[in-house]
Amino acid sequence: MHYGKFMFGIEIDLAVMRLTKPTLMPFHPIQCESRDLCGDQFLQQNNLDLAKPRGLECFPLGDMLTLPQNFGNIFLGETFSSYISVHNDCDQICRDIVLKADLQTSSQRLSLSSINSQPIMELLPDHSIDDVIHHEVKELGTHILVCAVSYTPQSGEKLQFRKFFKFQVLKPLDVKTKFYNAEDFLANLDSDEVYLEAQIQNITPGPIYMDHVSLEPSPQYHVKELNSVTPDTGMKQVFGKANYLNQMDTRQYLYCLSPRPELYSENKVLKGVTNIGKLDIVWKTNLGEKGRLQTSQLQRVAPGFGDIRLTVESVPDTVALEGTFALTCRITNCCERTMDLTLALQNQGVTGLMWCGISGKQLGKLQQNDSMDIPLTMLATIPGLQTISGLRLTDNFLKRTYEHDEIAQVFVVDDASLR
Repeated sequence: MHYGKFMFGIEIDLAVMRLTKPTLMPFHPIQCESRDLCGDQFLQQNNLDLAKPRGLECFPLGDMLTLPQNFGNIFLGETFSSYISVHNDCDQICRDIVLKADLQTSSQRLSLSSINSQPIMELLPDHSIDDVIHHEVKELGTHILVCAVSYTPQSGEKLQFRKFFKFQVLKPLDVKTKFYNAEDFLANLDSDEVYLEAQIQNITPGPIYMDHVSLEPSPQYHVKELNSVTPDTGMKQVFGKANYLNQMDTRQYLYCLSPRPELYSENKVLKGVTNIGKLDIVWKTNLGEKGRLQTSQLQRVAPGFGDIRLTVESVPDTVALEGTFALTCRITNCCERTMDLTLALQNQGVTGLMWCGISGKQLGKLQQNDSMDIPLTMLATIPGLQTISGLRLTDNFLKRTYEHDEIAQVFVVDDASLR
């Protein structure tokens, strides 16, 4: 389709056309009630319409393809293609023709010409110089295609002109990310794993096919994709074979990231802001035009554990009523000094779990970034889902007490077989 066509004097004609794939011709049937007097005429008119699809009465898309009648939309990540033609409309030979095509964005100017920058010696009458340019759009906002032509007619005077073609690059997808620390929602787990949830929404006017969505992790992490299931027949996507997103639909993708063991020792605590990686998204339109979008580096703020990090290494899921059970807690010194710790166990108020053992036990000194495991015992007194709370650690150097409640949960049942 023609994007622009301009003539200068009598010598040169410049035509610029955007290259896009055809679209399916829309079909707009005329409908009415079957008992209406004009029903037969409307049915006959619909059958004579060239856009009517075969075998379908009121489907809005036909079998025929049609060329776009306007410039259309350009979305971030798609490839902008254009055909540029310089035609000699006069009956004289033009010499030293130079054609340049640049794309101006808000941050840079790119040269897109595929023709050699050296002048073309001559252009015969009724002949043309053609160029096809391609550019993967990587910026949002206003883009200006600048076409410059210089030539010398038989008069010997050096002539030149430039033309500007402005278009907007739109956002095709709305990507939102959320981070979850493993300890926040997986009880009894001591892990530096991070779960990334990516919500991808299609904000284009039509449906798109999600060809590829992946997470490229930073060097500090391993990544595990959680968007597939593995039945006996083999791996398959949870979204099914037809991975389509209609307009304004949203799809969620989940990834699990774990620190590389060679970079992080077992007891080292991740602090500050860490780079997670980049999302790489590839999609196709209904006629196969491909687009690709890569996010900037995703950053996650590592959780702050304070001076002491307490995690539960082992605890049973289900325990018997009026029976005791064992659990193991791990204490990690996250501050930049040595701590001298005392353990206190508090049974306060009406609770379904009671601590068993000595309170006020001296744990000794714990160096920076070191850990120690503490075996503990509890008694289940009330059935139901109960929360483990009431563990206190006191640093004897600073006389500072750290309270740890809602450490984990266990389910207490009145079942003699568990005792």
